[in-house]
Amino acid sequence: MALRLYVATSSQGKLRDFRTAALAHAIALEPLPGLDAVAAPEENGATFEANATLKAEYYSRFAPGELVLADDSGLEVDALDGAPGVRSARYAADAGLVDLPGANDNTDVWNNIMLLEKLAGIPAEKRTARYRCVLVTARDGVVLHKAEGSVSGVILEAPRGTGGFGYDPLFYLPELQQTMAEISLETKLTLSHRGRAIAALLPALGV
Repeated sequence: MALRLYVATSSQGKLRDFRTAALAHAIALEPLPGLDAVAAPEENGATFEANATLKAEYYSRFAPGELVLADDSGLEVDALDGAPGVRSARYAADAGLVDLPGANDNTDVWNNIMLLEKLAGIPAEKRTARYRCVLVTARDGVVLHKAEGSVSGVILEAPRGTGGFGYDPLFYLPELQQTMAEISLETKLTLSHRGRAIAALLPALGV
C-alpha cells in the first residue's frame, strides 16, 4: 500500500509540483481535506524552516492520525541580501502592489515586476539566486521529519516561458539554457528545490 501524505497547501502550482514528485515514488499525495475551511496560520517565522514547521504542526491537527506535509519555499537573490526570502509570495504586496477588487489574481506578475525593479541596473554576473524549499511532516501536531532542497540560477532581465509559476519565468538555469518556466515538469522534478526536497525526505519516510 502506498504511503499517504496530505499536503497543506492551497497553491495549485505547489500541489502540481508535489504530485509530479509523488508519481515517481510510492507516495499517495492528496490535498488536506477541508483545507479551504481552515483559517490559515500567521506565517511569522524568520526562516523557511520556522514557517514550514508551524504550518505542519497547525494543519496536522485538522487530520487526526494522518501524516501531513507542509512546506515553505522561496527565492533568495544574492544582490538583494537574500530577499525576497520568506516574503517571496508577498514581495509585491508588502510594497502595496495588489490587485483591485474583482480582478484576476496577478500576484505572480506583481512579484516579478517588483523583483525586476529591485534588480534594475544589476549586471548579469551579480544576479545569482537560488530557490529553497523546506519540507516538514507532522502527525497530530507533532513534527516527525524535516528535509530541504535548493537549486541555483540567475535572474533574467525579462521573463521567458509560460510554464511553472511564481518567479519561474525569470529563474534561468545556465546548465540547461532555459528558465524554470521553459522546462518540462519531469525535468523540473529532478532539479527543482521541491523535487530535491522530496528526494531528501524519502529516506526518512522509509520510501
